Amino acid sequence: MIRNQSATMAGKVAGRMTSTFEGVNKRGGNWLYAVSHQWSVLHLMMGFLLGRAVILQELSPFAISFFAVMYFLKRNRLLLIMFSIIAGSAMQSIEIASANFLGMAMVLVLASVLERRRKMELNYAPLLSFLAVLLSGITVDYILNKLTWHSLFMNGVAALLSLILTLIFVQAIPILTSRRSQQNLRTEEIICLIILLASIMTGTVGWFVQDVSVDNVLARYLVLLFAAVGGGTVGAAVGVVTGLVLSLANIDAIHQISLLAFSGLLAGLLREGRKWTVAIGLLIGSSILTIYVGEQREILQSSLETFASVLIFLLTPRFVLEEISKFIPGTEENTSSQQQYLRKVRDVTVGKMNQFAQLFTKLSETFAIPHLADVPDEEMQKDYFLSEVTKNTCQRCWKRDQCWSRDFDNTYEALSEMMRIMKQDGEINVNEMPKDWLRKCVKQDRMLTYMEQEYIRWQNQLHLKQQIAESRRLVAEQLAGVSRVMHNFAHEIQREGVHLHVQEQQILGALEGVGLSIRNVDIMNLEEGKVDIEITQPSCEGRDECSKIIAPLLTDILGEKITVKNKDCQALADGTCHMCLGSAQTFEIDTGVAGAAKGGQLLSGDCFKVMEFGNGKMALAMSDGMGNGERAYLESSSTLELLQQLLESGMEETLSIKSVNTVLSLRSPDEVFATVDLALIDQHTGQAKFIKTGSTPSFIKRGKEVIPISANNLPIGIIDDIDVDTVSYQLKPGDLLIMMTDGIYEAPRVENKNLWMKRKISELKTNHPQEVADCLLELVIRQHYGEIHDDMTVMVARIEHYMLPWATISVPNAPKIDRPRYVS
Repeated sequence: MIRNQSATMAGKVAGRMTSTFEGVNKRGGNWLYAVSHQWSVLHLMMGFLLGRAVILQELSPFAISFFAVMYFLKRNRLLLIMFSIIAGSAMQSIEIASANFLGMAMVLVLASVLERRRKMELNYAPLLSFLAVLLSGITVDYILNKLTWHSLFMNGVAALLSLILTLIFVQAIPILTSRRSQQNLRTEEIICLIILLASIMTGTVGWFVQDVSVDNVLARYLVLLFAAVGGGTVGAAVGVVTGLVLSLANIDAIHQISLLAFSGLLAGLLREGRKWTVAIGLLIGSSILTIYVGEQREILQSSLETFASVLIFLLTPRFVLEEISKFIPGTEENTSSQQQYLRKVRDVTVGKMNQFAQLFTKLSETFAIPHLADVPDEEMQKDYFLSEVTKNTCQRCWKRDQCWSRDFDNTYEALSEMMRIMKQDGEINVNEMPKDWLRKCVKQDRMLTYMEQEYIRWQNQLHLKQQIAESRRLVAEQLAGVSRVMHNFAHEIQREGVHLHVQEQQILGALEGVGLSIRNVDIMNLEEGKVDIEITQPSCEGRDECSKIIAPLLTDILGEKITVKNKDCQALADGTCHMCLGSAQTFEIDTGVAGAAKGGQLLSGDCFKVMEFGNGKMALAMSDGMGNGERAYLESSSTLELLQQLLESGMEETLSIKSVNTVLSLRSPDEVFATVDLALIDQHTGQAKFIKTGSTPSFIKRGKEVIPISANNLPIGIIDDIDVDTVSYQLKPGDLLIMMTDGIYEAPRVENKNLWMKRKISELKTNHPQEVADCLLELVIRQHYGEIHDDMTVMVARIEHYMLPWATISVPNAPKIDRPRYVS
């Protein structure tokens, strides 16, 4: 038995194992990382202990598995690792050392063969270790004349165990010896790590310090570490795995499985306190089972081993536990680490989006810069025009010197006057030419011909330049709009990244305090007026608890009106109810639509849409395609669908209209256009914004007063660029908004259609939107004695105060929810 030196070695091993978790940060972690990684001291210690580890009194499957994995991970240190494994194996027996040396040599031979065939991958490591253990064991038994059926069977078992251990080491060794960019371990990775640590501790079996077993001390210290970090479940799992591996090395320690598992469970249950409570839990658990199964000497020895592990645990720095906890799912440190990682990813994403937005902004500015060719200069234009005309006339005339050299001013003045007349009238004849010039010029007809041709070409060039300038300006506006959308989206991502865990727990506690069974609360946004909360609970079996109880409770807790935006009750599927709750708008809008196609047909060229954008804004849109029938329907419907997608993406309404106009004008060379009547209503403020492109006036009925809303804009699709004017108006509760196509507005056979429509609207006896729409449609059709001469559509919206369907439920002693403050 090894005494003091062995104890020192065991202490170093324990220190190395705990210090390798993610490089043990700020307190001396740099030099420890350099020693363990650059000098490979950690790998050498692991090789020494795994070479010494023996299970079932004769099997040593750990060493070759470790060597096969390190061949791929640390090939530049293979010679030192091989030496450490042989040194550890030699402490057990020469036979085990010989078998391990021969097995590692076979691994090198097989690996070189695979490399020549270019099939060398980490996936082949388990196969290499299996063949190496099997062949080396059989070879050593044959040389020592111990080859029997029993030895063949045991070599097969050792080879199979080596294959399994290699699969485990492939996942566990990188965790222990390398830095990880994302600190998160899966359950199987944690189990593999525990098996690796237990296998390393197996190499300390047989080491004693004053009758205190080093392997038992290290096993209980390992259980304490993981129980303090992961709780009872992790502590019990570590105890079971560690006890099982150690019992294979020492069959007399079979009771260690139950002792470590029970001790880890009690220690983990007391982890909410400090390190002392975890230590007390281990003391209680180990004492109970030791007294139950052990004799007096075993009780004393076990107590000393427990006290030694507790002492090492209490001396362990706090930052070591914090580093380990970053790898265990469910811990606060792991959650914080994941949040930091996600925050970093979010910040990188926001930065990239802002870069793209700046790029689009720069491109927009580049397109918006006017070129010199776009800025007309009269003198330059006149000189260029005259030079092109005289190139084919005066340059080939025998009187050129007489006209231009001797009488330059009069000739230039005469041609300038002719150019002015050409620009004014579009043409020029001989009678309009200056008299002096007529007496001198001998090529009058040719001069007129070239001047007319050059004027036509010059006008075409100006028109082309103007189109290019307009197209460039339109592209600049659209790029600027895309840039603003991306900036807004990046800003929303930053807002969504605000951690609201405390507020979620406050809401969860308040709801559970009144008897509700809530499974999960996720807060997407807690800004006033933009609250967005998702809640999951067991199915209420159709009792509508979300609207009747949860929303009224949140209204009291948050201090603003909360309503159910959406709900998905999966009572028959998984028995859960998922609901989305948010801020209730101040106003609600009820709509009604009535329409008829020309001649009583089924397909109308008029289309309408009622769009909600989720942030309390609603859009009412109508479009009238050119003509009637299917083609008009396709034009108007595609116009509204494209407009809806642009508005939902966050693009400004004026830029959306211009983009739709560009698409329609470029899509077909034919004359295709459609009117758009758009009303954007903010349901929180009641502010309405109207955009009309070629559409008829809208009307707002407020009591007996009727207010017309009109704008002078051309229909979209007629010209490449349009100026979009917007009209804003403040709506009040009880207002009726009436929008109609020209089939309704133009139908009455009266001179002043606007006055007639205002009078008819004021005479309506009902305020119900659908009834108003039906009455106006019927009234117009009656004016034509039942005939429908054009597509007719009328849409009516009524604005009212939003009333919660259920009264607010007061929560006694409810916590005050602290809303995060956003800084733009």
